[in-house]
Amino acid sequence: MPGIDASSTFPLGDRPVKRLGYGAMQLAGPGVFGPPKDPDAARAVLREAVARGVDHIDTSDFYGPHVTNRLIREALAPYPDGLVIVTKIGARRGEDGSWLPAFSPEALKQAVHDNLRNLGLDVLDVVNLRIMFDTHGPAEGSIEAPLTVLAELQRQGLVRHIGLSNVTATQVAEGRRLARIVCVQNQYNLAHRGDDALIDALARDGIPYVPFFPLGGFSPLQSSTLSAVAERLGATPMQVALAWLLHRAPNILLIPGTSSVTHLRENLAAGDLKLPDDALRDLDAIGRTGHA
Repeated sequence: MPGIDASSTFPLGDRPVKRLGYGAMQLAGPGVFGPPKDPDAARAVLREAVARGVDHIDTSDFYGPHVTNRLIREALAPYPDGLVIVTKIGARRGEDGSWLPAFSPEALKQAVHDNLRNLGLDVLDVVNLRIMFDTHGPAEGSIEAPLTVLAELQRQGLVRHIGLSNVTATQVAEGRRLARIVCVQNQYNLAHRGDDALIDALARDGIPYVPFFPLGGFSPLQSSTLSAVAERLGATPMQVALAWLLHRAPNILLIPGTSSVTHLRENLAAGDLKLPDDALRDLDAIGRTGHA
């Protein structure tokens, strides 16, 4: 099977973006809390990403909090034409670094204004509403109340497009009845494939699916099968994991995060990696068996 052209695009809102983007979460300090040890290095990663053609950056003002957005502004403003910055609201950080829901109308409005101020923007390209009924993953419950608040901020001209994060298929359907949803951002990777049906349904409707933790998150993917495929192809396991996601469905947009310029370059090179049919069969089996 041919590789996925690293410059291939998919519509996000009203703009096409390259399918390999960048997630800024790891630019904050340990545990996504506090500042990085080397802010200059963090800004260098952002500049390198844009220099290499990345036009889709994912962030949030609760990363740090406030840290990654300020680094993005310092490194990239005035922003280049065509750069789409996606942020998210619906959570806040406790003083101990814990992740807490922030769903009240006041909290949601404040979060939008915090993102605008720290990014140095007059309007946010895309705002994902992160649903925090359960901090460990999606949990059922109506999202009408917080989504109505976000839709009103959109009508006020502060938000161009709305997405959803950490949601069930039922909540996606509810959200699409209430507003135009331009993307869904959930946990998904080679070994965590609970959203297979949702990805396919969204693909049919032309809606991007943006997997967070595409490389396993705070505990990187460990798989003997993945490592064996990577060795055969002369690639890193992480490059293979990203290439598999690009092959999985045309509507998948990737936002792998890193605080290293070297790792950034490796991640972006995954867009040109060819996965032959036997490799795809081996990799698909990881998700079907539920273990490595």
